[in-house]
Amino acid sequence: MNCCATGSASERAHLQPTEIVEEALRENHHCRTCGRKGKPVSRKTVLLMVKPEFLEEAMIGRYTFCASRDCNVVYFQNDGNYQFTVADLRIRVGLKVKDDPIPVCYCFGFDERHMRDEIAQSGSTTIPGKISHLISESLCACESRNPSGMCCLGEVNRAVGGLKQQR
Repeated sequence: MNCCATGSASERAHLQPTEIVEEALRENHHCRTCGRKGKPVSRKTVLLMVKPEFLEEAMIGRYTFCASRDCNVVYFQNDGNYQFTVADLRIRVGLKVKDDPIPVCYCFGFDERHMRDEIAQSGSTTIPGKISHLISESLCACESRNPSGMCCLGEVNRAVGGLKQQR
């Protein structure tokens, strides 16, 4: 991996998806709708999330994930005008929805309701431990299944904390 890649897009064409994301991390991209700084995602992640009619647009440029809960935009193009909203995706984005099911783990299918039920019954939940175990076995596919392109465990733990406080 070349972590010091510079130059034009054509000079960077040989970069792997993770190298493109690392390069984008050095850049400062903000959502044009809410103004929040986004997190770069690979083209593969965007292509796997958008509905088929948006595949051509997703092939152009590089995209960033907007994690703002109150913003309808999920992905926005770094250097262009394309953006994809929650309505443009094939799946529900847990950070963007407020009603069940609220996905929290895209690899193994856990949502907030699973954790809420377990916490109501026992005062705790084993779900973060189950996910950690599966991750340690290299069985996750976060880059492909999670709209943010990142591991869900941090979001799972935040959700557990919030659900325990609501109790």
